[in-house]
Amino acid sequence: MQSDHPPGPGISGSQPTNGVRTILDDTGIRRALMRIAHEIFERNDELENLYLVAIPNGGIPLARVLASNLRQIAGVEITVGILDTTLYRDDLALTSERPMLRVTEMPSAVDDRTVVLVDDVVKSGRTIRAAMDALMDFGRPKIVQVVGLVDRGHRELPIKLDYVGKNVPTSSGEVVHLRGNDGDPSRELEVVVSSKPTDEGHVSDRSPV
Repeated sequence: MQSDHPPGPGISGSQPTNGVRTILDDTGIRRALMRIAHEIFERNDELENLYLVAIPNGGIPLARVLASNLRQIAGVEITVGILDTTLYRDDLALTSERPMLRVTEMPSAVDDRTVVLVDDVVKSGRTIRAAMDALMDFGRPKIVQVVGLVDRGHRELPIKLDYVGKNVPTSSGEVVHLRGNDGDPSRELEVVVSSKPTDEGHVSDRSPV
């Protein structure tokens, strides 16, 4: 995960196209998710008590791949939920626009469960904080851990990631997002960096949250 190492297999070293460069291709993403699944397995004794909660949109395919990986590693079916954080954002009072709500699908309460929040790109930490607030509406978890596929820094809140796919130094003006994040875990995924927002894929910064 050392970001100053040269790109290895599965981490794209392609030249930028139209101001967009790939920092993780599908192979690199799936390799990172398998490593994270092993880390989750090693860190948590009671996997049957595990509850993966995806932050939409980018966290959805990642959580589903992690659940599949854990099933392969440990032979355990892992509960997967989806939790929209929109109404828990701390900038709602600052905008006159009506917020766009995303899907929430929580198949059971989180009481006494080990909850693993799954997000694609983590920047300020405000989305994770909002997710933790939203989570309390579904019970009182035993412990909360956080997965971030990409940690790009620029933290504004003291949010620590327990599992990281890749640390990527970026400038605050750049946009990092996951392409191919329609929720289908079999679809090819890619994390790209651009100098300005694009219409393709999910903009994962969700700034300022």
